[in-house]
Amino acid sequence: MKTIDTASILSQFKITGSVKEVKPLGQGLINDTYRVITEADSDPDYVLQRINNAVFQDVELLQHNIEVVTAHIRNKLEAIHADDIDRRVLTFVQTHDGKTYYRDKDGRYWRVMVFIADSVTHQAVTPHSAYDAGKAFGHFEQMLVDVPERLGETIPDFHNMELRLRQLREAVAADAGGRLHEVSDLVGLIVCDAQEMCQAEHLYREGRLPKRICHCDTKVNNMLFDHEGRVLCVIDLDTVMPSFIFSDYGDFLRTGANMTTEDDADLTHVGFDMEIFKTFTTGYLESTREFLTPIEVEHLPFAVALFPYMQCVRFLTDYINGDTYYKTNYPSHNLDRARNQWTLYRAVCDQKTAMTDFIRTVL
Repeated sequence: MKTIDTASILSQFKITGSVKEVKPLGQGLINDTYRVITEADSDPDYVLQRINNAVFQDVELLQHNIEVVTAHIRNKLEAIHADDIDRRVLTFVQTHDGKTYYRDKDGRYWRVMVFIADSVTHQAVTPHSAYDAGKAFGHFEQMLVDVPERLGETIPDFHNMELRLRQLREAVAADAGGRLHEVSDLVGLIVCDAQEMCQAEHLYREGRLPKRICHCDTKVNNMLFDHEGRVLCVIDLDTVMPSFIFSDYGDFLRTGANMTTEDDADLTHVGFDMEIFKTFTTGYLESTREFLTPIEVEHLPFAVALFPYMQCVRFLTDYINGDTYYKTNYPSHNLDRARNQWTLYRAVCDQKTAMTDFIRTVL
């Protein structure tokens, strides 16, 4: 690992004040993040972040998306004379040549944001935090409905179910890890539901389902709260791109409403928490009901089932391939994850009628 010359990197950006200390911030799995503490109380602190260009290969597109989105949100907040705007939208610092990112001599990409003081993140999903998340992520989508230009996909086909099934078929055909005989039962179950779980792509090609600007990584810790528990803003904008609203709605519930972790090998622990579903859905629909189309609303229960199904396919594909993508801690780790997600998928399917009825009562 090469030494990081933070002083040299920071000198490329138009920051205010003198740097006192740079220390690691958070435990992100994709990007390396640091807090930059300045000497004077009157100067802001900053967040320095290395962009993982192995994951986000088009950094210029990535930063352009973020610039468009943050500027649009800021304009919306200014138009309604919102209070404390600088704490309700991320502010990126430009380099001396006017960009929001810098490429160092080793080919690493960096960016700097203003640190939002007196803010916290939450890790646990409770009925209350699920409601906050639903409302915040729905409001995020609502503010971006009228973005004036088309954004690019920072990870192309990120939530494309047809692609994930094609990758599974290729893995089965190759059987690179020699493991297919262990999982033929699960492969067969997945294939039985494949056509139904590709509804989004079918509806999109028919012109019936729109793509919108979505966050695409709707975890509860991707929101900042003030110390009174109020949501300040949505953060971690790398995956903001055109997608179906199912991405934001379904993926939160995949992790937030599972009664255990996706790594739990004891399938008796797996279950779908309807209370989390109800509070998240209530908050989400409060923010989105004015712009969602009937077909989007109709397919919200489908979205909840789609994401554990998709993640099951991804874990199983990696297991068959010999664990080439996800980090694993033991030989059957990916298989345990896949069976966990399949169990969650079936638990969600059992609640589809109840979910549909609840959504009707909210609306």
